[in-house]
Amino acid sequence: MTLDSLPRTWLAAAVLGLAVLGAARADSGRQMPADMPPAYVAECASCHTAYPPGMLPAKSWQRIMGGLDKHYGTDASLDPATVQQLATWLQANAGRYKRVSATPPPEDRITRSAWFERKHDEIALAVWKLPSVQSAANCAACHIGADKGQFDDDRLKLPAGLDARQRRAWND
Repeated sequence: MTLDSLPRTWLAAAVLGLAVLGAARADSGRQMPADMPPAYVAECASCHTAYPPGMLPAKSWQRIMGGLDKHYGTDASLDPATVQQLATWLQANAGRYKRVSATPPPEDRITRSAWFERKHDEIALAVWKLPSVQSAANCAACHIGADKGQFDDDRLKLPAGLDARQRRAWND
């Protein structure tokens, strides 16, 4: 059997399937790896979203884990064994694709990365300051499933407190 003898619909389905797999792979850095250590939830997600490690390059995670005593203005120190476990996991799952690894974001903040700012460039500064949002780092304020590393644009919720203009902009 040759390619010429395959029905066109089969060929189209195969091409579409490969495109979907490619898109999923390209976005895989935002997903939470299945082998997430319980300590990551217990220690990191107790204060903020448990960010998928693919959202930052390895160098950023190395600096973050090396400076937990002054973690963005908070002492988030952990025992050496937990630091080693989490650092190893973060390094193994760090972002290696172009969007993330090209340039570490300022202060190693996901919310200051070029890709994050590009994805959120239409969000008014006032929205980040709403009591229901508080900051750009509060992914769960808008992203259903953020705690599982799910940031699908089709699964967003409006944060409480948007005025009429902000609601209209949200729906655009």
